[in-house]
Amino acid sequence: MTTAAPYISLHDQRVRLVADALMRNCELEDEAAVTLAGHALDALDHIPEKVR
Repeated sequence: MTTAAPYISLHDQRVRLVADALMRNCELEDEAAVTLAGHALDALDHIPEKVR
């Protein structure tokens, strides 16, 4: 019997990647790191592609 892996959106994967990096380099709790990662990614997503 196989079990299906739960779907995790690309956005959630990116948030988790940034949150993990923040927690490795700062003393943040998981919830704070995820919130901060969401804000950071939101800001990065609004930078025009030419500037990035």
